[in-house]
Amino acid sequence: MPEFSPRRDDTPTFPLPHIERTPPSRISDHPEFHSLRRAQRRFGLRATILSVGGFLLYVVLSSFVPGVMNQPLFGRLTIGLTLGLGQFVIMGVTAWHYARHMRTRVDPLARGLRSRLHETESRRARSAASSPGAGQPLQHGTRGFRTW
Repeated sequence: MPEFSPRRDDTPTFPLPHIERTPPSRISDHPEFHSLRRAQRRFGLRATILSVGGFLLYVVLSSFVPGVMNQPLFGRLTIGLTLGLGQFVIMGVTAWHYARHMRTRVDPLARGLRSRLHETESRRARSAASSPGAGQPLQHGTRGFRTW
């Protein structure tokens, strides 16, 4: 170890031997990832506006027009109680639509992107192993972390 290290944690300033560093292919750099995130954000924004908007409408109506909310529909069932129970329906429909949207639109894109990235990584590992004098490539676990 050198006598003076410019780093605060006193790690060596020279590279460690026999380790080839390859720049990681970041999933966030792929255009397909951006389209995936856009699809997820668009739906999330619409679902949030619908859910929160419905709840805020209920709160505003019950605060500022209690006479309308207390109007009986039939028996003891009022407009306010009906709108309050409607919040559960709105949340249930939103959750169902979210699950369907993720299953039909977002998940297939994510699976395709994941498989293409695994193909690219395996191709890169094969080419690094087949080149003369390349040494052993870093081994990756299933989650993309280097194994010990």
